[in-house]
Amino acid sequence: MRALVHENGSLHMKEMELQSPGGSEVVVKLKAAGLNRRDLAIPNRRKETEEALILGSDGAGIIEEVGKNVNDVKVGDEVIINPALRWVRNSEAPPKEFDILGMPDHGTFAEKIVISEDQVEPKPAYMSWEEAAAFPLAALTAYRAMFTKGELEKKETVFIPGAGGGVATYLIAFAKNIGARVITTSRSEQKREKARELGADVVIDTADDWEEKLSNETIDMVIDSNGKATFQRSLAILKKGGKFVTFGATTEDVIDFDLRAFFYGQYKLIGSTMGCREELMAALAHAEKYQLHPVVDRVFSLDQSVEALSYLDEGKQFGKVIIRIS
Repeated sequence: MRALVHENGSLHMKEMELQSPGGSEVVVKLKAAGLNRRDLAIPNRRKETEEALILGSDGAGIIEEVGKNVNDVKVGDEVIINPALRWVRNSEAPPKEFDILGMPDHGTFAEKIVISEDQVEPKPAYMSWEEAAAFPLAALTAYRAMFTKGELEKKETVFIPGAGGGVATYLIAFAKNIGARVITTSRSEQKREKARELGADVVIDTADDWEEKLSNETIDMVIDSNGKATFQRSLAILKKGGKFVTFGATTEDVIDFDLRAFFYGQYKLIGSTMGCREELMAALAHAEKYQLHPVVDRVFSLDQSVEALSYLDEGKQFGKVIIRIS
């Protein structure tokens, strides 16, 4: 089967052998796969001498073959791939055995994947293949950060810096679905307009003075994945006693932290990452209830996978970048 691999320090297409499914495994013929910023970082974390690894955490497709002990799915079922490996029940933090699909396990940028039957969920019938492939990692991350960890409620106001990312589009949609107020930012006027179309109540330029622009707002929660670039600016506009949820650090990991100002403000700093199978099922139920359509920015072919990753690296997208496989 054809797949995008990282091997010998480079990304390239390669013919890879498909393993036969074990007793509790299934073979999924992939129709589409979704890109994440994680896919950009993985090559830098691997040694040139390591064996070829198929990248990709998100995917959707059709069950083509099942192992002898598989009971919950059958050949022909349309499914999405759950990229949160070996984390089933909701818990305060992931279990030790937790991993994310795409390293060290082979991922979804391939024509097929062999995976445990516990790692697939029914594809929402109303979603296209591209939309379904855009859902798992980003929607799961957004759902846990906003609802499990942040416990956002109706009529509260949430601030989401950076409107264009895949997770951000789900955060905006989830919050608006439950009746919360959303404030977001972007340097791009085009992205600001798309955020308004998605439902954001207030959209400002990232370069603006946030404290001045939002002086009349009471912000109950911040959900920030940018790290050092926006941490202090986001904290400055959060109400006293408010919640600051962080699930990423796309800029620098290490920040300067004024501890005295933080404890005087009695803020709550909450870490979050990915989510478990129960939360993915809850996110899918939420999507079904509100007929949520994932935001797809651009679709590439499997042979254009390297080009797709370069496009994602440019940061010009609004929503998810997708690879159409078959």
